[in-house]
Order: sequence, then C-alpha cells, then structure tokens
Amino acid sequence: MNKLNFEQRFIAARRAAISCDFIHLNDTQLEAALTTQGPLLLLAGAGSGKTTVLINRIANLLKYGSGSDSEYVPEGATEEELSFLETYAKAPPLDDEAQESQDSQQGETQAMMQELCAVDPVEPWRIIAITFTNKAAGEIKERLEKMLGPESKDIWAMTFHSACSRILRRDIERLGYDRSFTIYDTSDTASLMKRILKEHDIEERTLPHKTVLGYISRAKDAMTFAGEFLSEAENSGDMRRKIIGRAYLEYENRMKASNALDFDDLILLTVRLFMENPDLLQHYQKRFKYVLIDEYQDTNNLQYLLASHLTGGYGNICVVGDDDQSIYKFRGATIENIMSFERNFKDARVIRLEQNYRSTGFILSAANDVIRNNKGRKGKKLWTVNESGIKPELHITGDEREEALFVAGKITASVMEGHNWRDHAVLYRMNAQSNQLETAFKRGGIPYRIIGGTGFYERAEIKDMLAYLCVIHNPHDDVRLLRIINNPPRKIGTTTIDRLRELAAEIGCPVYEAIRETQKHEALRSSAAKLHQFADMIERLRETANAMPLDELYDALLKETGYIKMLEEKDTGENLSRIENVKELKTNIIGFMNENENGGSLFDFLSETALYTDLDREDNSTDRVSMMTMHSAKGLEFDTVFVVGTEEGVFPGIRTIGDPAEIEEERRLCYVAMTRAMRRLYFTSARQRMIFGKTTSAQTSRFVREISGENIDVHEPFNRFGSFDFEQSGSLDRTSANLAERTRQDHSAQKSTTPPLSSQSKPQNPKSESREALPDYKKGDMITHTAFGRGVITSIKLGGGDALLEIVFDDIGTKRLLLKSAARYMSII
Repeated sequence: MNKLNFEQRFIAARRAAISCDFIHLNDTQLEAALTTQGPLLLLAGAGSGKTTVLINRIANLLKYGSGSDSEYVPEGATEEELSFLETYAKAPPLDDEAQESQDSQQGETQAMMQELCAVDPVEPWRIIAITFTNKAAGEIKERLEKMLGPESKDIWAMTFHSACSRILRRDIERLGYDRSFTIYDTSDTASLMKRILKEHDIEERTLPHKTVLGYISRAKDAMTFAGEFLSEAENSGDMRRKIIGRAYLEYENRMKASNALDFDDLILLTVRLFMENPDLLQHYQKRFKYVLIDEYQDTNNLQYLLASHLTGGYGNICVVGDDDQSIYKFRGATIENIMSFERNFKDARVIRLEQNYRSTGFILSAANDVIRNNKGRKGKKLWTVNESGIKPELHITGDEREEALFVAGKITASVMEGHNWRDHAVLYRMNAQSNQLETAFKRGGIPYRIIGGTGFYERAEIKDMLAYLCVIHNPHDDVRLLRIINNPPRKIGTTTIDRLRELAAEIGCPVYEAIRETQKHEALRSSAAKLHQFADMIERLRETANAMPLDELYDALLKETGYIKMLEEKDTGENLSRIENVKELKTNIIGFMNENENGGSLFDFLSETALYTDLDREDNSTDRVSMMTMHSAKGLEFDTVFVVGTEEGVFPGIRTIGDPAEIEEERRLCYVAMTRAMRRLYFTSARQRMIFGKTTSAQTSRFVREISGENIDVHEPFNRFGSFDFEQSGSLDRTSANLAERTRQDHSAQKSTTPPLSSQSKPQNPKSESREALPDYKKGDMITHTAFGRGVITSIKLGGGDALLEIVFDDIGTKRLLLKSAARYMSII
C-alpha cells in the first residue's frame, strides 16, 4: 500500500471510528458534531435537536479535538493501528449487558481510540458557548457534566451578558470604572430616566421615558456614545433628538458616577475594551479556541462584534440559529447577522438540520406552507418520521367570548381524555387578549399560569432587598440608595431627599458621600442625624459583608433594617405574602452558595439575579395551562397549542400591514407559534372582537389562509355567519383572495334553499304586507354604510313592520339601525 493511500484510509477510518461515539445522531447532526474547524453555520429548524448537536459537538472537541476532520496522520502510524480503527468502525455497538461484561476490554479499546483519534483535544476552559438565557446555559452545563464528568464545569457556558460581566470584572478599570460595578435592570434604568426627564421639566406624555431609553439602546448597539449622539442631534436641528441627546448624556454621566452598567453597557464596554486594548483582545482570542453561539438569529450588532472579536484568533466559530425564527427585531435583533454569515466569515460551511423530532407531519406541513411565503430566508423544509397525526384546525367563532369558551371546552375535554393541564398552551399576539380567556378558565375551573407576568425578582419587596445588597456592595449606586433610604420609613421625607440630591449634584459626588456633608448645610441640618444613622447602618453591613457568608449577611440585613418588622405591623394578606417572599430570597441565596465554590461572592450573586430572564424563572412542575404571547413561547413545546386571535389587524397587527419587512417578521412569529405544537394545533378567529374598548370585525389572518387545504380543517358555525356548520370541517382554499369572498359565495349558494327575509313566515295580521317589502339582508352579511363604513350584520329582529339590525362596524363598533331607514345607505359587499 502506498503512503498516500494509507493516509487517506487512516483519515477515513479515524472519522468513522469517532462517529461510533455519536451513533445516536442522525446524518446531518453527526456531520455538524464532527465538523470542528473554521466557521460553521448550523441552520437548525424548530425541534431539530440543536441543543443535542451543541452538546455532542463540544464532547467531540474535548475528547478528540480536530480528529474528526483533520488530515493529520501521526508519524509512524502502522497497518495494525489502521486495521484497529477500521475494525472498530465496523463493529456493532454493545448493548448494556454486553457492555458490563466487557468493561475491562472496553477500557483498553477506549484508551487506544483516544490515542489514535485525538488530534489536539481542547481544554474545557478554552471553549465558550454563549446562549441567551441562564436556563439554556444551565442545560448545556448539566448535560455536558452528565456526559463528560466534572471537567466540563470549566467550559464558559453562559449568556452574552454573563460572559461580558466576567470579562469586565477583571479589566473594567481600564475604562475608568471600578470592579465593584452594579448592573441596572430595566426597572432601574426606567427609574433613572424618569428622574432625569422630570428634572428637565419634560412630561411623560410629551416624551415617554421608554422612547428615550429605546433611542439610547439603539445608539449603543451602533456604538454611538452620548457625546457623539448629542453632537449629531444638534447638527440635525431636530429638537426632539436634541432633548433625547441631552437626556442620554445625563444618563451616561449618572450611570458612570454610580459605577453602574445597564444590559447594553455590558456588551458595549466589553467590545470597547477589546478595541482599545489589543493586549486584552489577544489574551481572549488565544484563550478561546472554539466559540459557539446559540440562537444566532436573535443577535444584534454589538453581539456580532463581540463574536467576531473573540473568533479572531483561531477562526473557529460555530453559530446555531434559524432565520425562520428571527422574531426579536423590536429588541434590536437583526436577521442580517445570520443571513450574511458566509459573507462575514470567509470559507464558512452551512449545514441544515431539517429533521424535526417534535411535531407531527400535518403540523410541519402547515408550518412549511406558511413560512415559504417569506422571501428573506435561506430556505429549508422541516420533515419528520413521526406520524402524520391530526390536521391543524381553524375554528371561526362569533366573538372573543365564544373563542374563550371554545378553548376552555377543548382543554377540559382533552384533560378528561387523560392529558394533563400543562400539556396545553394558549398563545396570543398581545397580552390584552388574555382577558376573556382568563375569565373562561376561572369559570371552568381550569388552572393556568401566565408566562411573562411579574417574576419573583420583579416584586417590590424583593427589589427592596436586592437594592440594600447592591448599596452594601456599591454605596455609590444612587438609584438603589434612593429606593431604600426611607424604606422602611425613617422620617426622611421627599423634601429632604430632593435637597440631598441637589447637594450631591452641587458637590459633584454620589448621594452616599453627600450624606456626610449634610451637617454643614442649613437646609439639611435638621435631617442630618437621621441621614447619618442610615449611612452608619450601611457601613456596619458593609463590614459584615466582608466577614461572613452571604446567608448570614442577609440575616443581618433583615435585622438591621427592620424590613420584616415593618411588614408584620401591617397584618394584611398581601403583607403576609410579601414576608414569605422576603424570606424565600434566602433560599435563593443558599442555592447560589451551594452552586459556587467557596459560597460565591455578593458581586456574583447580584450579577446573576440582575441577568435573570422571564424564562429562567419559569417553573414547569405544576400542572397548569400555560398562557403567553407568541414571543414568550420561543424555545418551548407543548402537546397541544391554541393560537388565538388569528385575524387581520390583530395578527398580523394593523401597524405591520403594508410593510413587507414587518409582515415577514409577523409570519416568522406565526411559524414559531405553530412549531411549538407536538400533537394538536388549533387556530381561532373571531368574526368580531372587542379589544381596548373597541369592537371591530375582520377576516381570518392571511397566515392561516396561506395553509393549503390538505393541511388544515376549517370549522365555522352555520347559525352565526351562514357558511359552515360548526360540526363540519372543510379545507381552507389558500387561493381565495380572502375569507369574506368565501362567505359571500356561501351566501349565494344558500339563496336557493334559504328563503329571503321578505318571504319568511310572518304572523298573519293586516300589516303583514309591509314586511314583505323589507330589503333582503341576512345575519352574517358584510355591508358598507355611507356614513359608518364597513360592517357585519350580527342580528336581525323583526317587529312592527320593520327589522332592527345590529351591525358591528370596523371603525365605530356596534350600531343598532332600523332596516327601512338604513337600507338606502347600505349595500352588501
């Protein structure tokens, strides 16, 4: 055998032998796990097992390094070693019983495999796997430890913000900050911005604080700092942008004075740190040989910059994402990152994971029908070996109340058949849509939870406790200090606090330091003693923090502040619950201590709690129906899913209609909602819906109408709109212009069997002839009125030779009109 042939056989045998460790993966998953070098884009469709691929890819890197796709052949490799690899690759896997009987032999075999197949296996601490939630990072850590043992704990499996927090804690002093920085969550930044705008006499209704923070977030994503933003605004002459620019500059200055960072700052300052300090950048580029990023379609510009900087050393970046599930544009995510991956990273490979393990065939076919209408996508088609299952169903109801009753009834029937409450999820476009559903669930005795409600760390009493801990850690944190300075009440009133803040601004120091100067200022002299007592308490707790574990520090905090005592003095049900929450925080502290070496630090605990997301807080152990927005459903799966409110103007929303890019984002959202379902998928569409106090009528969503008739069953009540019998099902014609056209065709067909209003049986009396002259309108007719616009007739009541029509108009809601008078202004459309 010549040398070239031997080397080719050895390389092929080594890859085949390594593949035997991953026989549980399908072909494309295996290809992804064994591709280790260079840029790699994994287009992972919904339910395609992307986390499994990530776990196995990391396991391969740790055990075999680049062995699976390296052309390196060890010097002195022998025919016997080649024969061993080829034999190993052909041997069938051992079952558990055979495995146990051959432990000794298997150990020797694995040692030989490691020796022959490993090419530069990587140390765990040289892998960084970035996710978007702590929950996802925790799952990766847990599964890696189960597969590989304790060594996997050294992998940097964490969120973008957690990774940046760790990097900044080491070197943020180079940017003029202290390492003891605190992290502001969204409520903290909102409080600060509200105060800034109030001080500048800018009313909330004129310029909402959320609008200003949105501008600031987008500016930071574009790496535009406050000074540059304000300069551009002043040059533009746009007064609104000037105000925002000044607020941004004040916000930036106060954040730095408080030694605090918001979520955007964590990434922005890390990127800035790398750009301004080549030695630091080189350090991390050498450290991280492999960079893996999950949910890449949800990244923004800053996250892309961070990823590209970290990858600059070895060029080994693997991103996992799905362009069809890019739904967070409103948070700053840009689908362009995943669409242009091959252009941004040269010689990139793309592997499509299209086999779905979650859903039935009909659900996937329906989802493919919808998403193929998007033009801005890379293209893939989900498929499954699962059974075809039951077709998705569209149920058209009269209004939102009927919709809610229908959903409640279906869930109750499903549970009676043996399913659990938690097997069901109801997804809607807007939180406001949960109102009638909650009412129906309460009346029907259906237990439910609303995902995205007030989380544990968002409760006022918990934020108070965390504010104390933050001030103990960083007394320059003005936002947290002002939250607790009179909580519990210490007779430090609003006037005193305002004067204290003015003094701090005059001196040019944090509020905490200004407290020490209050005795020298006449306006604050009477309050100085109380303010000093507060500062002395904080100092005692700061000394305690350096001398005892976190749980004991928390006990000391509760004792010193008297917070629980304050709650106990107001013996109400609400306060009892708040006391329980305050005590429960200690459980979280102890849990954190158990998970971290030497109990962890106060900084690390505060960072972890600040970076929690809604999904991190969710508890799936209780048996309840889940209700949430479609955005909140990303990453979840349920046996049965109800997508409610699928009407034009609701989903897609009225503001997105007419904007192709926005419609494509809404369509991706529909695709995400559909692919949460494993076995049953229901759509509901109401003929008329009251939302925000206004009743409107609309046709069924274009997204549902894009599903081919062979992949969906339609159920429509005959007695309300005169088309389908509620118990019948038919296919939805995806070529029809809209559902209203189908309804008109149904009306025309019924005219041969349904007598017109003028010829319906009437009581025999002298005035009967006047009724025969009534115009021909029926319940369910879509009409246009010269004064009121488009509407739907929802009821007709005969009486007195006339008929009372109830019509729901698109723009003005419900009107009751006498037919004879209204007929001259109306026509059927």
